[in-house]
Amino acid sequence: MADTIIEPGAEQTIETAALKSDRFRLEREADWIRLEDIVTKMEKGKAKRLSDEDVLALPTLYRTLLSSLSIARESSLDAGLIDYLEGLALRSYFLVYGTQTSLGRWLKEFFGGGWSRAIRDIKMDIWIALSVMIAGTLIGYLLVAGDSDWFYALVPGNFSDVRVPGASEAALRGTLFGADKQNGLGVFAAFLFSNNAQVAILAFALGFAFAIPSILLLIHNMALMGAMLWVFAQRGLTVEFVGWLSIHGTTELFAILLAGAAGIHVGRSIAFPGDKSHLTAASDAGKRAALVMAGVVIMLICAGLLEGFARQLINDTGIRYLVGASMLIFWLVYFFVFGRKRMEIGS
Repeated sequence: MADTIIEPGAEQTIETAALKSDRFRLEREADWIRLEDIVTKMEKGKAKRLSDEDVLALPTLYRTLLSSLSIARESSLDAGLIDYLEGLALRSYFLVYGTQTSLGRWLKEFFGGGWSRAIRDIKMDIWIALSVMIAGTLIGYLLVAGDSDWFYALVPGNFSDVRVPGASEAALRGTLFGADKQNGLGVFAAFLFSNNAQVAILAFALGFAFAIPSILLLIHNMALMGAMLWVFAQRGLTVEFVGWLSIHGTTELFAILLAGAAGIHVGRSIAFPGDKSHLTAASDAGKRAALVMAGVVIMLICAGLLEGFARQLINDTGIRYLVGASMLIFWLVYFFVFGRKRMEIGS
């Protein structure tokens, strides 16, 4: 085999490139080694052993590493060096921008004040959503009161058997009391839960369109409730119907309220970003609203359990109100008292 002949000019070019690569490494290697040491300790769960200086230096060292990697690629330096920098950059990325907490710690922070704090941050939007829901209920009630045909436009036909305008008091009362007579209204309750869960998700998801679809959705959903309320009110069963609904309704409707408020918060932040850019305002509002929605899912699960068990077992109107009021008080205290006290103690 013939020996490879390297021309003098090419040999000098290789030596220059090697020298350049060595110089580049020597100038920055100390920062790379320090960053790799920090990353390795954090990956092994030894973050507590890091000094405050190392923790504070992590973002700066990461940005310096990215700068070195960019220069190395543009200068076509040693391939091995580039591979090393790319690997270290990938490991550092997850530590700088990834979630640095365990599931248990996240849940502790979420239930310990994070959820309630996010809800207090959208207090204005909660009042807007509450006003919209009350208006929707009144609209449904007044529409059916003025023309009973509106009932069939608002309430799905497969749920309007005996619970229709003109039904007798005995027939309506029979749907509210007695486990053996509640099958019909139980189906309606299951429908309400399924429908409200969908409304909660959509009210939040459609908030990006300046909150208009979220508001319309809340109005339509509560108009259905208003229409059904009128049917029972005409036979003097308002107290009994509200008591039946309150067992799971105080939790379920509260969840709808928060979901609608979360959607309105996102839409309002996009429409009126204030001093922030539209993108920044939407991002901040989205993070806050997403935290609220995580709690809404939990509330809907609680409402489903109450609807599935408590409503079936309790036939006394007074006890129904007691259960519904207790759940409402629990949520109000948790959202607006419990979290606030923890925050004030910590500050």
